[in-house]
Amino acid sequence: MKTNTGIIAIALSSVFILAGCAGPYNNDPGANQYPQSQNQNQMSNAPAYNSAYGVVDSIQIVQQSTGNNGIGAGAVVGGVVGGVLGNQIGNGSGRTAATAVGVVGGALVGNQIQRNNQQVRDAYQVGIRLDNGAYQTMLLDSVGDLRVGNRVRIENNRLFRY
Repeated sequence: MKTNTGIIAIALSSVFILAGCAGPYNNDPGANQYPQSQNQNQMSNAPAYNSAYGVVDSIQIVQQSTGNNGIGAGAVVGGVVGGVLGNQIGNGSGRTAATAVGVVGGALVGNQIQRNNQQVRDAYQVGIRLDNGAYQTMLLDSVGDLRVGNRVRIENNRLFRY
């Protein structure tokens, strides 16, 4: 009985450790693009500010998944269930191997089920030709009355008609 409890504890620990290795998914590509302040005389707690002007070059509808792409609850639950089921098979070292295989297999299956259940939504990819000649794309939930050819202002990663 002590061996079974130890094996289950090891299996659960490994699942939780693997789940803890997953990092957060940051889907905001422009989150860290603010320039560092060059003027040392500015207040240190002043918010960063970034603006640019340009013309809308293209608007495309794209599919965007609404979930996390890392290891999530599906992998953890699958690993636990797989470990418990694998522990029911065989005895001795065969049981240990079956538990380990059950944990890994269950985590893989649980993760795949979670990914299959993620929802997809429409988003708008707006291409902007900036006045300085650069090209920037932004992913928006809605374009409102924005059309190709409109003058726009990009201010702190937000798009405004100009």
